[in-house]
Amino acid sequence: MTKMNYECGFIEVLNIPWEKMQAHSLSEVVTGQKLRLATQFRACWTKEALHVRFECEDDHVVATMERRDDPLYLEDVVEVFIDTVGTGSVYYEFEVSPRNVVFDALIHNDLVGDKKVDVSWDAPGFHTEVWLREDGWRIYDLRFSFADLGQATPSPGAEWGWNLYRIDDDVEGQRHYAAWSPTGEVNFHIPQRFGTLTFVKG
Repeated sequence: MTKMNYECGFIEVLNIPWEKMQAHSLSEVVTGQKLRLATQFRACWTKEALHVRFECEDDHVVATMERRDDPLYLEDVVEVFIDTVGTGSVYYEFEVSPRNVVFDALIHNDLVGDKKVDVSWDAPGFHTEVWLREDGWRIYDLRFSFADLGQATPSPGAEWGWNLYRIDDDVEGQRHYAAWSPTGEVNFHIPQRFGTLTFVKG
């Protein structure tokens, strides 16, 4: 498997409809094969923030947790990992449940299997919305403030490491794991498998 690259255009999301932005699909996290239920995302950026929209086909929801930083990854969730430096040793983890409960943490990873998850870290500008589209697809809108990530507005051409994930339970209780850049195993914390986010000016 090769590293993925995604170019994210400089566009104002309030002025350009999401449906006019390019959609990218997630695939099975180990094999890279097609998912049972389709999952795609679109992304863009403004001067203040990175914006991501997940569009998820869904036929069953498991979401009982109610508090910020609950272990949402034990149920249905979408996730974005962001590495602003690109070394893989320090990155941010963001999660959103179908109930619009959020999880945010700062990760320290030694790249050989040991990691520390600092859930005391919070991103005040992390804004999310979750809603059902008329066709039954579940939509997740995520906004990541550059200030929360310790960054000024990126210059066109800047590159970050990142990956996007989904965990989905079916009606029989089987868990399905999806990634934009497949990691080769059921483990999202493999920064060596992150793709590249390139900021481009639209």
